[in-house]
Amino acid sequence: MLLYEPIGLTVNMLSSSPSIYSLGLFLTMSFELVLLFLAGFFGGVLNSIAGGGSFITFPTLIFVGIPPIMANATNTFASCAGYMSGTYAFRKEIADHRDELLLILIISLIGGISGAWLLLQTPQAVFREAIPWLLLFATVLFIFGGQINTGLKKIASNHRHASSIGGILLLIILFGISTYGGFFNAGLGIITLSYLALAGHTNINTMNGLKLLISSTVSLIAIALFIYNDVIAWYEGTIVLCGTLAGGYVAAYVSRQLPQKQVRRFVILASIATTLYFFFDIYAG
Repeated sequence: MLLYEPIGLTVNMLSSSPSIYSLGLFLTMSFELVLLFLAGFFGGVLNSIAGGGSFITFPTLIFVGIPPIMANATNTFASCAGYMSGTYAFRKEIADHRDELLLILIISLIGGISGAWLLLQTPQAVFREAIPWLLLFATVLFIFGGQINTGLKKIASNHRHASSIGGILLLIILFGISTYGGFFNAGLGIITLSYLALAGHTNINTMNGLKLLISSTVSLIAIALFIYNDVIAWYEGTIVLCGTLAGGYVAAYVSRQLPQKQVRRFVILASIATTLYFFFDIYAG
C-alpha cells in the first residue's frame, strides 16, 4: 500500500481513457526514475568531491511526492552505501585508532537510534516546518565548516592535555552529533569533522576515515529502526542509491579535473536556493 502519491498521478487518474491513463502513468514513472537517478548521481559526485549531496537528493525525494519524514529516512538509506564504501577505503587509517573505536561505535549507535526515534515521534507537520531550519543549519555548516574546523584545531592544540571533564564533554558532543545524524542526515559529515578537530585529530585522512565510520554507524542503526517502522520508500531510495554509487564511481576518475572551489560554490548556491525555496514554500506559500 502506497503511503504517498507520485507526482502527476492524481491528474492522470482523472482521465477516462485507460490507454491515456496507462501512458500517463508510464511517462510519470519514467520521469521519476530518471529524475531520482540523476539526483543520486549528482549527489554522489558532490559527496565524493566537496560534500553536500543531500541538498540534491533530499529535496528531490520530496518533489516526487514522498512525505518529508519518509523522504528523510529514505535519504539516509540512499546515502549509507557511500559512507560504508568510504569507511572501507580508509580502513588502514581507522585501524590506527583501534583503542578508541569501541567507545566511538557505542556512542554513535546510541545517538543514531535516539535521533531516529525522535524523528519517528515528530508529527509530519512539525517536521515539515523544521525542514528549512535544518537545511539552513546544514548550509551554514557547509559554508563555514572550514573556518570552524580551523578554530577548533587551535583550541585542541592549546588544550591537548585537557582534564577528564574535557573527555566527557567530547563524548556528550559526539552523542549530540550522532543524535542529529539519526534525526536529519544532511550536514552530518561536516559536524563530525568539527568534532574530530576538537578531539585533537589533525591527519585529514584519519579524520575522513573516522567521520565515515561514525556516519555509517549512525545511518545503519537509524535505517534499522526506519525499516522496523516501514518508513523507507524502497523503490525511490534504491534508484537514488544506484545513482549515488554511479556518481561516486565516476567522481573518483574525474575529481582531479574538476576544480573543487567551483564545485563547492555550486553546492553553496544550490543549498542556499533549496533552503530559500523551502522557507518560501512552507511559510509564504
